[in-house]
Amino acid sequence: MLQELLVAGVAAASAALVYVGAAARVVKQYERGVVLRLGRLTGDVRPPGFTLVVPLADRLHKVNMQIVTLPIPAQEGITRDNVTVRVDAVVYFKVVDAANAIIQVEDYRFAVSQMAQTSLRSIIGKSDLDDLLSNREKLNQGLELMIDSPAIGWGVQIDRVEIKDVSLPDTMKRSMARQAEADRERRARVINADAELQASKKLAEAAGVMSEQPAALQLRLLQTVVAVAAEKNSTLVLPFPVELLRFLERAQAQQPPPDGSPE
Repeated sequence: MLQELLVAGVAAASAALVYVGAAARVVKQYERGVVLRLGRLTGDVRPPGFTLVVPLADRLHKVNMQIVTLPIPAQEGITRDNVTVRVDAVVYFKVVDAANAIIQVEDYRFAVSQMAQTSLRSIIGKSDLDDLLSNREKLNQGLELMIDSPAIGWGVQIDRVEIKDVSLPDTMKRSMARQAEADRERRARVINADAELQASKKLAEAAGVMSEQPAALQLRLLQTVVAVAAEKNSTLVLPFPVELLRFLERAQAQQPPPDGSPE
């Protein structure tokens, strides 16, 4: 009798161990467990840690709650100003409702990917080329709203959307380079013209001062000669000052004749 009880106890313990082994599940810290009992959602979402399910009747689906980085393949489209471009982007999203992510959509990753590609093509068609190149922050926000609206019902939250790269045809790149070069040349000419205008005003003021003081013109001439002579790589021809000739004429006119008689 005792032997039969011992065998029965061992059998019951073995059955219990087998049951626990079949029912035991471990949900990781970054996961949540969704239990479907005979195909129907039952109970609350299982938190991280050790949990038990009914063997053969329950099926535990683990949902990753981490932020997912999903690259969007490059999409080709025509902008509003009729320029063909290829744009690729990246979507950052996470699951906020594990039950809806399992029940409401077959594959939430694939659904987000397809919605992102469609929204990216729509953004390309509604935007100008200048917006794609320089105003990406606004486009990122618009793209995020377009993806996030249907994703809310899937238990998914879009964290961020970033446009990575905009590829242009080679002909458009050359045209943009010529446009930038022409704009720089225009600004250089405007700056040179403005400098010439300022210099002409200063020269006019200097000419007015020198006209009142003829000696200032001679001093300026001597300064120019000194500046040119510093190079020591050219022959310098110094013109005879006209003012000096006039000074000599006046000095000769003031001298008396050699015989003392008036002229």
